[in-house]
Amino acid sequence: MKQMGLLLISIGFLAGTLAAIVDQDQVQWGYFIAALAVGAAGVFVARAGHHKMHKSEEKLNENIHSVETSLGNIVRNINTLDSEKHSVNTYDVRFKIDDLFLEELAKFVEARQSIAHIYGLVAYGEVMSVFAAGERYLNRAWSASADGYIDEVNTYIEKARAQFADCLDRIHRLKLNA
Repeated sequence: MKQMGLLLISIGFLAGTLAAIVDQDQVQWGYFIAALAVGAAGVFVARAGHHKMHKSEEKLNENIHSVETSLGNIVRNINTLDSEKHSVNTYDVRFKIDDLFLEELAKFVEARQSIAHIYGLVAYGEVMSVFAAGERYLNRAWSASADGYIDEVNTYIEKARAQFADCLDRIHRLKLNA
């Protein structure tokens, strides 16, 4: 459907260009307006296809699974980092954070819109608020590691762990209540 819309946009653009240059003295307004209408219809069809693709049940289920899996991996990794934080050099914590979290955070962020489509905007806001707090704490731990502040590293890893665990718990509750 999206490809059909893009085709209509292209046809409308080419037809409008042709209508504008066929007669050098006068624009063929009837043809030009018809071409403009075809292009506008193409925009509508392409946008509808884009939204339909992102709201399809299969895609939503795939994304929710991705949200749950990536968040589970984040929680597992933050628990591991929290238990190992005293044995890791403070300056090396930032590298562990990069290794353990970048890919999983990206997967979660890529699929997060499905939370709103399936559970509603209120649930999305609640989950994302907690997730954003966890991500901020993780960023603070990374920065504290770069600066060598061991107490801040430990504090923010613990806070991030609590936020991500709460976020995963919220996702599980949403799934149970759906």
